[in-house]
Parts: sequence; C-alpha cells; structure tokens
Amino acid sequence: MTALYDLADLPGRPCTIAAALELVGERWSLLVVREVSLGNHRFSDIARGTGAPRDRLTARLNALVAAGVLERRQYSDSPPRSGYHLTASGRDLLPVLQALLQWGDRWAAEEPPVRLTHAPEGSEEHTVDAEWVCRTCGKPVNSSRVERVLTPAGRALSGLPAEERHEH
Repeated sequence: MTALYDLADLPGRPCTIAAALELVGERWSLLVVREVSLGNHRFSDIARGTGAPRDRLTARLNALVAAGVLERRQYSDSPPRSGYHLTASGRDLLPVLQALLQWGDRWAAEEPPVRLTHAPEGSEEHTVDAEWVCRTCGKPVNSSRVERVLTPAGRALSGLPAEERHEH
C-alpha cells in the first residue's frame, strides 16, 4: 500500500513537498532509507546504523512499509524473519539523500566523513554531486530561471478555474 495525501487536508500552501514530508520528513525515516540503501536490511543492522531507539525504529519501519517506500522480504523460515528492501519509491529518495549529504558537507559539518564517487568504465574516479539538471535538454538549471506553473490540481486547490484562460 502507498500512502497518498489529499493535499487539501494538509496545512498551509497545497504542495507535494508537504505531502512528502508527511511520509518521510521525520529524521529516522530518511536514516532508515540511507541504511537500507547501504545494504543493511536486518533490523539490528538498521538500528546500529541509525542509532534510533528500538520502538521508534519499529514505528518508522512499519510506516515506511505502509507508505510503499520499503518492502519486507522473508529471509528465514525458522524463526520467521524478514529484511527490509527499497521499493521503486524508496530508490527515488536516493537523490534526496545525496542532496542532503552535499548540503550537510557544506553547511553542517567541519569535515565530511564520506564522499560519493563515480568511476565510469575506462575513466578515473570523480566526485558525484547533486545538481539541478533539466531532463529535456540536459543543461544545469539556475533556480532563477525556474517558473512555478500551477497544474489543474494546483489550480483547483487554490480555488482557481481548472484551466487558465488567455484573453486575446
């Protein structure tokens, strides 16, 4: 099951950022996603990597499974035990973690403890960073050149007609 939010029920400006934060905006949620992405699938390994209290970790894991970010996969029949794995939804959070890592390296830590690298076949290793790139043209995007356009859903939530009317 994937948790979807009625944006009209969320406080403030109708926004999918607010809905996303309802799902994964709590500290332990993103740290769980980090740990599972690093290959830690068992509860004990996730607990050790996150430092989360066991009761909070249990609650976060259950919420992330209910939201469709993680899935449980049984790895033992006797006793029955399951590990946690990222779904497509969970894998789509990895660039968010990368952006938080890059921001934290710059603004939250004196010395970054890790860095992300990439070594394409036949090339030297280089640092990976989160960059805002247009999917269509592939060019880096400057935030001053981004326009916010209301979709029909956004127009309805804002009390505007579903379609923008153009006067000639």
